Amino acid sequence: MSEALVLAGDEAGVRTLTLNRPKALNALDQGLTEALRDAVLAAEADPRVRVVVLQGGEHFMAGGDLKWFRGLVEGHSADENRVRFERFINEVHPVIVSLRRMPKPVVASISGAAAGFGLSLALACDLAVAADTAYFTLAYSLIGVSPDGGSTFALPRIVGLKKAMEIALLGERFSAATALGLGIVNQVVPAAELAAATRKLAARLAAGPAAAYARTKALLNTSSSHSLETQLQREAEAFALCASEPDFIEGLDAFAAKRKARFSGT
Repeated sequence: MSEALVLAGDEAGVRTLTLNRPKALNALDQGLTEALRDAVLAAEADPRVRVVVLQGGEHFMAGGDLKWFRGLVEGHSADENRVRFERFINEVHPVIVSLRRMPKPVVASISGAAAGFGLSLALACDLAVAADTAYFTLAYSLIGVSPDGGSTFALPRIVGLKKAMEIALLGERFSAATALGLGIVNQVVPAAELAAATRKLAARLAAGPAAAYARTKALLNTSSSHSLETQLQREAEAFALCASEPDFIEGLDAFAAKRKARFSGT
């Protein structure tokens, strides 16, 4: 029996999903697509999960599996290839939607390569910690295709349009330090400290106010499509809901007592 392509582990409200095609640098094929989609959707639906960590081992993800892509196109017409790849891409895009939609923080823990869809995947996560040896490239243009995985949505919003054009059109590799400067990752640590730094961040999030986090994430993810007036109203509604819940009282009591808040997680 073959080992699972995505390994899932739970600890204190943190669901860690580990991509598990190490010999292929976690490159995306049909099997990994299905396993990743199922694992992410399961994490979204599980009420016990407060935080999701996405990691890849030696490499985060080296993009699509080009050898598998080559086999997919051989012997087929242009129209057949268009249909096959549109179907394949639409099978992996629910992963991106779920990562953005789920009402819980998602942390990318990035080592090695985050290339092609691997970079798209990292961009879809709410926070990202990278090893100082990690490297990034959008890479699609290098094989004659345009990007997918929501990178054309996320990248210009994070780095600005001109820089997004540079990253997408030239496909050049850039370092973790550059990714930090661009706002693509939140923290860069020595490679030996990546696991510990990720656990520390995930544990902090898992101990936080889950409902407030969910509403904050939703507000930020939809802000660019709303007018100021609409966003202000949404903020008022979200704040009022938070204020009606026990975590708000606990936060106020903890502040008054000069102690750390003990949020309920509901």
